[in-house]
Amino acid sequence: MDYKNAGVDIEAGYRSVELMKKHIAKTMRPEVLGGIGGFSGAFSMKAFKDMEEPTLVSGTDGCGTKVKLAMVMDKHDTIGIDAVAMCVNDIACAGGEPLFFLDYIACGKNYPEKIAEIVGGVAEGCLQSGAALIGGETAEHPGLMEEDEYDLAGFAVGIIDKKDLITGEEVTPGDVLIGIASSGVHSNGFSLVRKVFEMTKESLDTYYEELGTTLGEALLAPTRIYVKALKNVKDAGVRIHGCSHITGGGFYENVPRMLREGTRAVIEKNSYQVPPIFRLMAEKGNIEEQMMYNTFNMGLGMVLAAAPEDVEKAMEAIRLAGDTPYVVGRIEAGEKGVDLC
Repeated sequence: MDYKNAGVDIEAGYRSVELMKKHIAKTMRPEVLGGIGGFSGAFSMKAFKDMEEPTLVSGTDGCGTKVKLAMVMDKHDTIGIDAVAMCVNDIACAGGEPLFFLDYIACGKNYPEKIAEIVGGVAEGCLQSGAALIGGETAEHPGLMEEDEYDLAGFAVGIIDKKDLITGEEVTPGDVLIGIASSGVHSNGFSLVRKVFEMTKESLDTYYEELGTTLGEALLAPTRIYVKALKNVKDAGVRIHGCSHITGGGFYENVPRMLREGTRAVIEKNSYQVPPIFRLMAEKGNIEEQMMYNTFNMGLGMVLAAAPEDVEKAMEAIRLAGDTPYVVGRIEAGEKGVDLC
């Protein structure tokens, strides 16, 4: 009896590492110390010594049951972008710059080419966010997971000068709400998605005229990374008063998280275009509108509050990052919460 007969292939693990090295190398930053394969990742803080009060910000998350779609479609090159996005968007939401990322892949069986494909997506997400991929873990779990199954999660650390932290304490009645377009469903609500649509290769390969693509491609579209857009806004000299990453819990849970007591967000639903995937889902699943806005991003991946005089400058900065901004509402005095009208 040996470890391989028990279900864990050490040699496959070695091959996975070799295959992913080329992807990891693309994400390196000058601050990364040491090479790939150590027991820990080292990152120099020398570049941030001139900050008044350098402050670390962190985020950890996974892709939820969206990985099920990747498995059914046997398409694993974008799910890693989702894992990175879910972490670095939270860091950017606080005003931080992502520095580095670590991934964790649990699988029933280590197929080196598949693992390398997943990590290739992780590396692409790191490139989009400017974070270095400095470490990770691939763990085989025979008997716990089916051979073709895997799960993916990650952890990111960023930096910000404490005086620049976006805490929501500056949100003021009269502020304007700017929404930034999402790329689709992103990585939340897939337990409901999987109840609405049949999760078979045939169903996911079905082309929908209103989507302009297959159902699977529309649902698997990777989460938009907003690091560059929010950095552009900051570099344009705009002070963001509050920022909300629209993830699990949709608008009703996430928007209030950026508000201080005595302020209320009012969002106008007709102020931007809701992507067709959400209309299709609501229709097919007979899902009430409130539940849609309480579960999904409905086309806005990020919402930020800014002073009226800064709106045009902020929107231009967002456009320069390749994102699409909308004026979607305002901040009023009132009980902390959100109204959708």
